[in-house]
Amino acid sequence: MYAITIREPGDPDVLEWAEVADPRPGPGEVLLDVAASAVNRADLLQRQGHYPPPPGASETIGLECSGTIAELGEGVEGWTVGDEVCALLAGGGYAEKAVVPAGQLLPVPGEIDLLTAAALPEVACTVWANVVMHAKLTEGEVLLVHGGAGGIGTHAIQVGKALGATVAVTAGSADRLESCRQLGADITINYKDEDFVEVLRKETGGANVILDNMGASYLGRNVDALQQDGRLVIIGMQGGVKGELNVGTLLGKRASVFAAGLRFRPLDQKAAIVADVRERLWPLVEQGSVKPIVGQVVPMAEAASAHRILEEGSVFGKVLLAAKS
Repeated sequence: MYAITIREPGDPDVLEWAEVADPRPGPGEVLLDVAASAVNRADLLQRQGHYPPPPGASETIGLECSGTIAELGEGVEGWTVGDEVCALLAGGGYAEKAVVPAGQLLPVPGEIDLLTAAALPEVACTVWANVVMHAKLTEGEVLLVHGGAGGIGTHAIQVGKALGATVAVTAGSADRLESCRQLGADITINYKDEDFVEVLRKETGGANVILDNMGASYLGRNVDALQQDGRLVIIGMQGGVKGELNVGTLLGKRASVFAAGLRFRPLDQKAAIVADVRERLWPLVEQGSVKPIVGQVVPMAEAASAHRILEEGSVFGKVLLAAKS
């Protein structure tokens, strides 16, 4: 098969479309003929040599894909060859074939086409695991989403609205904020010239749940923006890894700070998240309350171009990689 390989850590030009050995499914795994994958911020870090895959995972970049089941490994039940699925991966998505644990498969929902389904697994599992399963966002609460125009953000806006929350977002331009409003965002904040803490205090008294992709640079301000019993969930480090936390403020608000990713979770935890997504979120996708937002589709062989697009920060939603033209 062909897959994207990394010649050496570096800029997007180190990504090459090259012939590699076909993967084989082990017990409890399935082999997919990949239709598409998607570009995530973690992929950029892996390309640069900063985010190696977990032990035993594919060295090929790619944390999600869609495709057709080509082969079942020993002991796999509930799926058949030919099923159209999308999958959460620890690696291997930028390729014509991928192996995935059966517990990380999801059926392609509703009327969504196979290629577009590649935009769903990573954002769906990330948002659902953190905002719903952990932070337990409920109807009537306020959800603040940083990076509202990205893949995670566009999905989180829709999930928050579907659950009956008031959704606030940050983004860096009027056009991107308007697109967030069209998805359902109630409060839009331009982080370049507005203080999200002050805006939230004025509009809602603060946030009950904050989904943060920045990390260190926003840590103190995020805690300041929380209401009593608020929950800050950190899923990214775009603003650095070391920050200062005022424990007194945290105690005074009875607030909590939680940080978690998906890639390094044990298989049983990933399977539990995927099962909950399928049971509780997939009906919202099938009825159209939550939709995959695709900003651009690029041939997989041109993954370098897709990485540049994501790094430029101009795309709204996900960037997909089509395995076949």
